[in-house]
Amino acid sequence: MTDTTGSGTTGTGAPASGGEPPRTANSFRAIKAEILRRIRDRIWQPGELIPGEEDLAREFGCARPTVNRALRELAEIGIVERKRRAGTRIAAHPLREARLEIPIVRDEVEARGASYRFSVLSRGKGPPPVGLRARFDLPSAAPMLHVRCLHMADGRPWQYEDRWIHLAAVPDIENEPFDEQSPNEWLVRNAPFSEMEMVLGAAAASPQEAELLGIRDADPVFVFERSTWLLDRLITHVRMLHRADYRMVSRF
Repeated sequence: MTDTTGSGTTGTGAPASGGEPPRTANSFRAIKAEILRRIRDRIWQPGELIPGEEDLAREFGCARPTVNRALRELAEIGIVERKRRAGTRIAAHPLREARLEIPIVRDEVEARGASYRFSVLSRGKGPPPVGLRARFDLPSAAPMLHVRCLHMADGRPWQYEDRWIHLAAVPDIENEPFDEQSPNEWLVRNAPFSEMEMVLGAAAASPQEAELLGIRDADPVFVFERSTWLLDRLITHVRMLHRADYRMVSRF
């Protein structure tokens, strides 16, 4: 795959046609940022083998150990996978950190021995609402996909998901039918990220939320809000609600 802007490389490690490598990208931080940019812009796809250290050092005009440090730090946060003699690949299931994994709801439910299914309640495309735009500094015309889902465990409501997805960050998701995998599962498997914010709290269920979760109006619910970015670009913001009897277990 070729970066038509001239700042990327081909999959064989040669500079992309149309220009020279960035002359300022000679520090490990600059190289790390450029690799993240190429992942964000889908120049390098999940699972793709990227150029070797020598090729990248030649492209960026730096020493090989500088490239090695950038790739090592990206490997430590789960963005790339490095294997001796096999090279470096963009992680097929990227994680921000091995210690802080975004769970796939299907796996979470099935790990409890329950049967899983989900349904898409609504789906639409449009600009972000004012609150979201202000909170994440999004352009007023930023294309967003708004998806609401209900996840079930043994036929009982497990999680209500209200998600906004920035299509400029993950354009491939626009035509995903969500018939076999939920937005949560698709994003975990296909959208690498470099930063995450998570907020936990409690709230009183609205009438609509209570009906979906099978509880009474104003009953307490456990609320997760999670946002992810790749560099400075928001990928998704999701609000997830669980019934009050939900238990969260984390291991570090």
